[in-house]
Amino acid sequence: MRRRDFAIGVLLAGAVRTVRAQEPAKRRRIAIVIPAGSVARINDPASRYWQPFWEELRRLGDAEGQNLVVEGYSGEGRPEGYADLAREVTSRSPDVIVAITGPVALAVRAATATIPIVWIGVDPIAGGLVTSLAHPGGNITGVSLFDYETYAKRLQILKDAVPAASRVAYLSPRKAWETRGGQALQRALQQVGRRLDMSVIPMLVEESTPTEYQRVFAEIVPERADGLIVSDIGDLVPYRQLIIELIEKSRLPAIFGLREYVEAGGLMAYGADQGELYRRMADDVHEILNGAKPGDIPIYQATKFEFLINLKAAKTLGLTLPSTLLGIADEVIE
Repeated sequence: MRRRDFAIGVLLAGAVRTVRAQEPAKRRRIAIVIPAGSVARINDPASRYWQPFWEELRRLGDAEGQNLVVEGYSGEGRPEGYADLAREVTSRSPDVIVAITGPVALAVRAATATIPIVWIGVDPIAGGLVTSLAHPGGNITGVSLFDYETYAKRLQILKDAVPAASRVAYLSPRKAWETRGGQALQRALQQVGRRLDMSVIPMLVEESTPTEYQRVFAEIVPERADGLIVSDIGDLVPYRQLIIELIEKSRLPAIFGLREYVEAGGLMAYGADQGELYRRMADDVHEILNGAKPGDIPIYQATKFEFLINLKAAKTLGLTLPSTLLGIADEVIE
């Protein structure tokens, strides 16, 4: 090759590299489906779980507005509409669907067998999502908030806080309570309840709306419950302030699964570190965007838990908590 030809070849190769460098990165599309509330909370900078999710994605090189397009959807607290919503989401053919809670994931999986799903919720085996944690198979993977021992622990904590308690209400969406996972939870609560000499009364909302919460709290009064366990399923979270206000009016000692409830004025919370789990979800999304098959990614189970107590809420209830309980709390809010 003559020197002039070689020089032209080098210049052309450099020009091609420059053009490629200037090409925008390919944007992948993520659809996030929450069960209730406004989709705006997905980007709430104060969120203890969504912010870790976005931070982890950015750390891995995935950022909205650069190589990611994010679409948010809400079930608006109406389980009867999940199937239609799932069909709408899948019709847009996103690269990954992030499904919050088991009922939402079940609806999405029924709508597609090919689009990868990253899920967070309760026991996926009992819930009918997978048959194996190590090898989920199909088009779904994700993280599990807890096993049923977590709820046993909550019931035990409530008994320690109110030793005379014999009847405990359990607040949950009906759809979640009646799934396979919900039925397994019922059996677990009944088993622990017998050991603690406590009965569990279902307190079920048909949909996640203010009027429904007001209805079930009005109906629980004649049941003479001594305490309350609030499900940490995502449907309830957007209405946590209303739920706490209704609990205060009912003067029921309550335990929750998410610290947001305690920070909003609730009495106690015992549950998984949400930040850790949402970071794990971000890892799954990143792996899938880079070619991994969701069915090959093991489902992650929570390993970090925290126990919080709000002494102001205890004072409002006229409740004196035992020093042993205060001593094992990870955080006590004065």
